[in-house]
Amino acid sequence: MKSLTSRDYVQVALVAAIYIVFTVLPPFNAISYGPYQFRLSEMLNFLAFYHPKYILAVTLGCMIANFYSFGLIDVVVGGLSTLIFVSLGVKLFKGYQKDYLFKGQLNKAFFYFSIFFALSMVTVAAELAIIAKAPFFWTWLTTGLGELLSLLVGSLVIEKLGQRIDFRR
Repeated sequence: MKSLTSRDYVQVALVAAIYIVFTVLPPFNAISYGPYQFRLSEMLNFLAFYHPKYILAVTLGCMIANFYSFGLIDVVVGGLSTLIFVSLGVKLFKGYQKDYLFKGQLNKAFFYFSIFFALSMVTVAAELAIIAKAPFFWTWLTTGLGELLSLLVGSLVIEKLGQRIDFRR
């Protein structure tokens, strides 16, 4: 990635702030933490398909939002998981971004990424099993399903916004 401009830093900060608001503030906070999660903010992960700077944005947003749950351990686990799995997911599925599953409604890159990222909730399940003594497999299932649903809904939102806003700049 080339060096970032002042405009890029402002966009990173704005996306991170939106992630935090959609995770930490009521009513979103009630469904954003614990073994049953539906983080609306996760839709912002798809911005990374438009420009790599958004990987930094969602990682920072996730780290700050996670500080409000289990503290520093959640900042590290959630932040590293976001950084690794968003980066890897974009690398694996970016080539499918122009292909659609249903007549322009859901692009394959976003769909495949949603499944991949939902499976990555194994890290959240492991953390919650250790810290909160939550049952590992049940927590993986519930956080994975919540992640999958929030990402599928978010993919449609970001796809529509991407048709009107140039996220590549």
